[in-house]
Amino acid sequence: MRLWCLATACVAAILSSTALAGTTTYRDPDTGFVFAQYAIQYQIGRTLVFRVAVPTQVQSLAAYDAVLQVVAPVDAGWLGFAWGGRMIGDPLAVAWPNNGNAVVLSSRRASDHMSVPAVNAAAQYRLLRTGTHVNRTHFQYTAHCTGCTYYTNSVGSKTWLYSTGTNHLAFAYAATRPSNPSSNASGLTIHDVTNNWDHDFSVGQNANFADLVTKNS
Repeated sequence: MRLWCLATACVAAILSSTALAGTTTYRDPDTGFVFAQYAIQYQIGRTLVFRVAVPTQVQSLAAYDAVLQVVAPVDAGWLGFAWGGRMIGDPLAVAWPNNGNAVVLSSRRASDHMSVPAVNAAAQYRLLRTGTHVNRTHFQYTAHCTGCTYYTNSVGSKTWLYSTGTNHLAFAYAATRPSNPSSNASGLTIHDVTNNWDHDFSVGQNANFADLVTKNS
């Protein structure tokens, strides 16, 4: 997931982030979701956590909704998440803390590596109140997404994420805040670190997925 950088800068950024382990199961005591969790360092001793919850019994090659939960240090400028593991053409979730007590989440899609990703109406996020908060050290958001798991990619073909298998995902981290942090359509600075990984959705199955979305909204 290379966001607006020269190749040499991208290589350095990728090498500076390290996966802590493979995908694990996380049972969220606040929301009740079972998440497939992946933790990764973006600097030595500084960790990002990405969690995905999916419904059970998803029909093969069909669209399905998912819940994304992300935990990051509160001093992050912004943090991007790519559902398909690439910047260009994949649904992006870009988020940052605002005013010390809120999280701004923006749906984006990029058409090239040099331009700021545009707002993406095809992937729709809804923050879930119960799992979204900011404290002195970290911010966390939990968001229900429609249009993130089955979409048209940059070459015009369909991409589908496996609800019971492994999917390639990516992140981008920037230390500098967006130019207009109160707006989810704000301009974004160049990222500092990127990386990608394989995320096993099979350990984040939820038979009561729809009920949990309603409960936490």
